[in-house]
Amino acid sequence: MARDVVRVVGPDAERYLQGQLSADLDQLAPEEGAWSLLLEPTGKLGSWVRVSRFGSDDFVIDVDPGGGPAVVARLQRFLLRTDATVTLAERDEWVCIAIRGPVQVELDHASGATVLTLPSPWPGLIGWDVLAPASAHVSIDTPMFDASVLDAVRVECGVPRFGAEIGDGTIPAEVGQWFIDASVSFTKGCYTGQELVARIDSRGGNAPRRLRAVAAQVPLGVGDVVVVNGESVGLVTSAAVSPAAGPVGLVMLPRAVEPGTVAEVTDPGGASRGSATVVALPVVDDLGADGSVVSVSLGS
Repeated sequence: MARDVVRVVGPDAERYLQGQLSADLDQLAPEEGAWSLLLEPTGKLGSWVRVSRFGSDDFVIDVDPGGGPAVVARLQRFLLRTDATVTLAERDEWVCIAIRGPVQVELDHASGATVLTLPSPWPGLIGWDVLAPASAHVSIDTPMFDASVLDAVRVECGVPRFGAEIGDGTIPAEVGQWFIDASVSFTKGCYTGQELVARIDSRGGNAPRRLRAVAAQVPLGVGDVVVVNGESVGLVTSAAVSPAAGPVGLVMLPRAVEPGTVAEVTDPGGASRGSATVVALPVVDDLGADGSVVSVSLGS
């Protein structure tokens, strides 16, 4: 599974990141990680990242491929009078193995190498990731699947991706309560952008839009238009073919468009792809319940 990796290193690294991320770094033991929001000062979602304590003054932040430069730019923006460096690793310097489903695996790696074994629960599915420097030579004894399989599972679960569901103007609560629960500490001190997150949470998480799925009869494409009662209400941001539900797509929809609503989907040029039904996420809520391997993907 491809991930961009950002290193934040220096005596002030923890103090600085504690004021920028929604996760509580004080709770991280060595080689532990936590999901976190990296917000703009307005509270809008800049990136969804995972931060791991790699050493006493050394933190690893991993993010969807292509998201690394945005993380570096955002962290460097407020890096004033701070003894820490923020750098983007080369793509081939790190490897991430994603395991999804209730499967036991055995890891093999170079002696003495630091290997991060990080929980990665998706809605309806247990899972974890292995993140390590490429020099650790990590291998596992489980069959590997193509990355497209992992992405289809991501869509079924409703997990957002940088540049798709996470973009300009995204409010964290729009993704879902599981996303807030997995990424935000409401007991830590102040951090940049927290006011909007706290305000919406105090109001019961009532964001103006919700991330939903649409289930269709034919495969969907990114950029397809979802139409309800003759009005365009959203664009498909990710699409896949679910083994259980058939063609599905992720789309941010107005709060008033509830699951069960019948919509029409058109391609970007206006040609109809037929009807579709709005579905709550996750599309399949018992993935891997039979004990099978759902998805394993290896990438750098």
